[in-house]
Amino acid sequence: MAVYFQKREVVVPGQLLAEGRYRPSVGTYDDGERIFAAVVGLAELRGNTVKVVPLEGVYIPREGDLVLGTITIVAGNNWKIDIGGPYQASLHANNALRRPYDDDISRYMDIGDVVTAEVIAFDRVSGPYLSMKGRGLRKLTDGMILRVSPAKIPRIIGRRGSMINMVNNQLQIQTVVGQNGRIWIKAPNIPILRLAIKAFRMIEDEAHTSKLTDRVNQMLVEEMASLRDEEVDSSTDEKADDDIEVISDIPDEEETTEVEPEEDEAQVEEAESDEIVDPVEEETLTESKDEEDVDKNEEDVIE
Repeated sequence: MAVYFQKREVVVPGQLLAEGRYRPSVGTYDDGERIFAAVVGLAELRGNTVKVVPLEGVYIPREGDLVLGTITIVAGNNWKIDIGGPYQASLHANNALRRPYDDDISRYMDIGDVVTAEVIAFDRVSGPYLSMKGRGLRKLTDGMILRVSPAKIPRIIGRRGSMINMVNNQLQIQTVVGQNGRIWIKAPNIPILRLAIKAFRMIEDEAHTSKLTDRVNQMLVEEMASLRDEEVDSSTDEKADDDIEVISDIPDEEETTEVEPEEDEAQVEEAESDEIVDPVEEETLTESKDEEDVDKNEEDVIE
C-alpha cells in the first residue's frame, strides 16, 4: 500500500494517487489496485478513502441535493427549471402542489420564478426530476440570487454548517445555499447585502486555504464595525454583477405549494428597482439535512 500525494496537494487528471487497499471517492477513478485523479483539485486521504476536491467544475445533480432554479418553461403539468450545468430539470405539479389544483399551473408558478427544490431522481438521459414537497421548499418572492462555483459550495457551507451559520449570525441575514452553486440572500439593507456578497466571494476565492473561517469572521467583524461608525446612504448606486439576480417581490395571492410559510404581516410594497427589499417574514437560515446529507457535505469540505 502506498500514497503518492501530500495533504491538499494540487493534482491533475490521470495522476497516480495511491495503490493497494484504498477506496476511490469523489474526483477519482481506479483500475482495481491503483487510484488516479479524475479532475484538477486538492487530494485528500480520509482513513483509507482517497478523494479529490475539484477546484472548478459544472454542477452534476445527485439525488437528495437541494437546488435553486429558475422556471424557463411551463408545459402541461410540468415546469422546466434551469438549475445550472448541462441538465434542465423537470418539476411535475404533483410534486409541488396540493390537490386539487388548476389546470393552468402558471397561476401558481410562472416563467422567471425562482424556486428551491430537491433532486429526487437523476439519470444522464432524461435529466433530473425535482420535488418541492419538503420543509422550506417553495417559491422565493424577494431577496437575490448569487451564483458561485458549485465546487466551492461545501466550503461555503462548512463542517456541519459552521461557515454559513457564522456569516448569517454576523450579518443577521437569511440564506439558502443550493448545491448547484446558487445562494439566496435576504439582507436588511444594501450595505449588509454588499458585505454578504464580499464574504461569499472571499470564501469562493480562498476555498483551498486553511483557517478560512477565522479570516472571514475577522473581516466581517471589522467591516460591521466600520458600517456602524459611518452614515450609510441606502440610495447609493449599485455596481452591476452578472452573477447576481434580484428576485422581484410580487407574491401570488394564492400560494399553494406544499410548504409555503404563513404570512403574519401585510404584503410588502413593491421595492424600488435599485433596492433590495427588507425582510418581512422569518426564514430558516440554513436548510436542515438528515445525517446522510451532513456526511456528504463533511466529506467535501477542506479542513
